[in-house]
Amino acid sequence: MSQSLLAGLGYGMVAVFMTLIMTKRASAVVALIAVPIVFALVSGFGADLGGMIMKGVLALAPTAVVLLFAVLYFGIMIDAGLFDPMVRAVVRAVGSDPRRVTVGSALVALLVSLDGDGATTALVTVTAFLPIYRRLGINPLILGLLLGAANGLINIVPWGGPTPRVAAALRVDVNDIFLPLLPAILISATGVLALAWYLGAKERRRLGAVAELAPIEGFGGVRDEGTGLERPQFFWLNLIITLAVLAAAVAHILPLPVVFMIGLVIALALNYPQVGIQRIRIAAHGANVLPIILLVFAAAVFTGILDGTGMVKAMGASFVGVVPPSMGRHLAVITAVASGPLTFVMSNDAYYFGIVPVIAEAAAHYGVSAAEIGRACLLGQNLHALSPLVAAVYLVVGLLDVEIGAMQRFALKWAAALAALLVLSAVVTGAIPFTASGHPQHSNQGSFIEH
Repeated sequence: MSQSLLAGLGYGMVAVFMTLIMTKRASAVVALIAVPIVFALVSGFGADLGGMIMKGVLALAPTAVVLLFAVLYFGIMIDAGLFDPMVRAVVRAVGSDPRRVTVGSALVALLVSLDGDGATTALVTVTAFLPIYRRLGINPLILGLLLGAANGLINIVPWGGPTPRVAAALRVDVNDIFLPLLPAILISATGVLALAWYLGAKERRRLGAVAELAPIEGFGGVRDEGTGLERPQFFWLNLIITLAVLAAAVAHILPLPVVFMIGLVIALALNYPQVGIQRIRIAAHGANVLPIILLVFAAAVFTGILDGTGMVKAMGASFVGVVPPSMGRHLAVITAVASGPLTFVMSNDAYYFGIVPVIAEAAAHYGVSAAEIGRACLLGQNLHALSPLVAAVYLVVGLLDVEIGAMQRFALKWAAALAALLVLSAVVTGAIPFTASGHPQHSNQGSFIEH
């Protein structure tokens, strides 16, 4: 099958999938599984279907395991009341002013995102702020938007997901990619806080005067009050355990799934040593975990088929092919602008390992270095954070109790604006060139195209 036909099928598959979920004609699970299978069968890949799906499932299995044990771990800590003092402190600090609430939630999300894990950021930030949003009547979609914007931006840190992938795919030192982007990241972080202030001001006008909130004893976020599950006597032990779990995750002392497995075992044994209560608490949180795990493995079907059929590589090649030679010197900026839409419709692995090396190879002919392309392809993470292929998205919408289509309709325009700010900041600060030298780059890294 020709590459152009494969690319057309890939774009068609993504378009059908997005149309189905955005118009609510199919649930995300159904669309993620049914659409790629139909396209694979129509394209003549039926014989290889099982292998492609299993490859995708195996690739995302660690993510599913992390989500499973992380959600259970933080669920147990919520039951035990670990976050109660935090919620009360936040209520006292932000009061009843929606502007302070939204800015506070954005600031917390920016700080917590430093651990490089979107699921942890979502759990901690939503746990702390969703009760306040609900009590004041603030649109919870704003919390989802600010959470995704903060995490998408800060996740560019060297220990996050995208930057190591880019460095490995292009064989460039990770610091050569990250450090020149640091000024642009700081500027964009200010943009996230400014957006939080603006949206909070709009909510303040909509809601009018709201009575000052008084701290409520025992108010523990998403945990139901009066359940008898609180373990205040273990607060400091639970805090130390949680900090140790996060430190182990950030330092990569152990694989992330193992970290949360061990953390969950310790949390259960400490707070609820009775086997019967352990079963009840796991079952109680299992209702929240199961839909998320289903969506992760459904996304694995989509990405497995997109990659296994060769559609994703054909889509990347078609992108390079439509760039006129006169625009070749601007490939860094073109890559930066396109990185948002491309990472929205495909996984980071597919984009960074399948497409970015092709772009870097083409860009080298126009004087654009591999490091510059590496920086450029990271600048669309705000849009990627809203992709239906990102597991953390389903965790966020599940915690907020909103539909993924509603979240995307509300947040996409703001995410695009923040991505544009990041691209502009990167150009102004010199992280990526608007116009390259035009002289071919000769590096020690050899060809970037995967063979």
